[in-house]
Amino acid sequence: MALLTIHEPGQTPLPHEEERKLAVGIDLGTTNSVVAMSRDEKSEVLRNPDGGSAIVPSVVHYASDGTVTVGEAARDLIDSQASQVVSSVKRLMGRGLEDVKSVAGTLPYHVEIPDAPTGDDAASAGPQMVRLNVGNRVLTPVEVSADILRALKARAEAALEQDVDHAVITVPAYFDDAARTATKDAAKLAGIEVLRLVNEPTAAALAYGLDNGAEGLYAVYDLGGGTFDISLLKMQKGVFQVKSTGGDAALGGDDFDHAIVENILAARKADGIDDTIDASAAKRLLKVARAIKEALTARDQVDVAVDINDSETTHSITRAGFDAMIVKMVERTVSITEQVLDDADVLPEDIKGVVLVGGSTRVPAVRAAVASLFGQEPLSNIDPDEVVAVGAALQAEALTGGSDNLLLDVIPLSLGLETMGGIVEKVVDRNTPIPVAKGQEFTTYQDGQNAMMIHVVQGEREMVDQCRSLARFVLSGIPPMAAGAARIRVEFQVDADGLLTVSAREETTGIEQEVAVKPTYGINEIDMANMLRDSMVNARGDMELRLLTEARVEARRNILAVQAAMKADAELLDEGDKNTIAAAIAELEAAMQGDDRQIINDLAEALETASRPFAEKRMDRGIRRALAGQNVNSVRT
Repeated sequence: MALLTIHEPGQTPLPHEEERKLAVGIDLGTTNSVVAMSRDEKSEVLRNPDGGSAIVPSVVHYASDGTVTVGEAARDLIDSQASQVVSSVKRLMGRGLEDVKSVAGTLPYHVEIPDAPTGDDAASAGPQMVRLNVGNRVLTPVEVSADILRALKARAEAALEQDVDHAVITVPAYFDDAARTATKDAAKLAGIEVLRLVNEPTAAALAYGLDNGAEGLYAVYDLGGGTFDISLLKMQKGVFQVKSTGGDAALGGDDFDHAIVENILAARKADGIDDTIDASAAKRLLKVARAIKEALTARDQVDVAVDINDSETTHSITRAGFDAMIVKMVERTVSITEQVLDDADVLPEDIKGVVLVGGSTRVPAVRAAVASLFGQEPLSNIDPDEVVAVGAALQAEALTGGSDNLLLDVIPLSLGLETMGGIVEKVVDRNTPIPVAKGQEFTTYQDGQNAMMIHVVQGEREMVDQCRSLARFVLSGIPPMAAGAARIRVEFQVDADGLLTVSAREETTGIEQEVAVKPTYGINEIDMANMLRDSMVNARGDMELRLLTEARVEARRNILAVQAAMKADAELLDEGDKNTIAAAIAELEAAMQGDDRQIINDLAEALETASRPFAEKRMDRGIRRALAGQNVNSVRT
């Protein structure tokens, strides 16, 4: 039997202190990953056993004997055993075969593409998952990511000398439901319970803003090896909310390296050396270029000898020359940043601080461009390669130890339902903070309708075929009623990790169906940006198409209602009434084939006028039937 222990005032230990979970923060990156730990709101990255680098390259080598190697050692094997090494697998998380089929031949590993299902199997088959053939092993991106997470878990356990089973893991702001779910699945395979998925820019801002108790608007400028992202966040009373985001999935520090290589090759060609570059030479040149770029961060000039095909040349690269090579790329990031500010309707001077993320932000030209745009020096006292993991660790401590601070990420694209005519009815708007629960009532379209297809879509366009389908399910068992009488409540719930559940309930019977939206494919950053751009470019045309479709749907509803009434009470119509109404219906149906919304609305009104005498006769008969057999004194007005 347990006894109650009484302590002196002020000496009571923290509740369940001995059972308190140890959680780390993990930045699971495309190129590199980092794990960090926070105690007493002081975060530190966990380094390798010799106290060196905190960075773990997101590269995995699968040996023929089944050995799995992760990190620097795996990256060293790319040149000699490329077919057994997987890198940049994060780009495939939550993606399906259809998403990557067009680029499968360009990836540094073989993508398994099975024969398409036929017959009955084709009808029931959903999107097929990506599988990779690496070293004669068939693996999913989830399994590869799990191996990276196992390595990070092992590093944390070695550094902390105890088991680590819980983590906050960061994901790109553009990761959709499928990619977020895939990340959680990878963590589960690695033996890690995910306390929260946090958007990378939010984690970076958390490392600065919440740690310093700051409030206001912050910009997170993230320039990594292969991608650029810019996010605008608002910090107020302990709440971080993403206001707007943007980026370029094909712009990063790797492009800077390529610019240096092209400059070197052009200089050699000017000296009369026409190089033939194979893959091995290209990799060596890129390695040299990367070293030059990093050296120019602290120096004004770098001299380097380049030997290709037994022909050696010496090159002097100045910082000014390097800045000229990359100026258009840096200007591109500034242009995207200006667009994100416009989207949020704020000016650069409204930004209280700028957080730098990604190793490429060490380039002086990049920092100067950011400082010039915002009129202030960016925050840089935390290593840009480590800042995301630092923020994740702080959030991990907050979730296990308690915190007054709250993170509010947002959904990147609107969520809605298909309604009659293929129209999208948005239920949760883009940039709504999560977690969120939001519902809306819908009704039936036809008399006696006993089921409803719930089609969940994502996007900013007005029509279903212009948005992305997420899930479909059927709410059946609706009691037969007149069109418009049923009350169906559809509820959208997006949790703190950005995962969506949709439920539908018929209010009079309580019949309910629910689906956890878990597609096997995702949207990449380019597709996401294109969807947002298309919604703005086509806004006027989309709205006109929606209004036209709504007019057609309403006209069809009126026609069906009149035809049903004519069938039910045909004896109230004389031949002239029938011909008048039939002519009005025919005119309206002909107009519905065209694109003039005003004509459709005018003829719908003409049908209402033509059928009004019939409607009045039906109403009169209904009143007579209701009053039949009643004493006039018992009828109250």
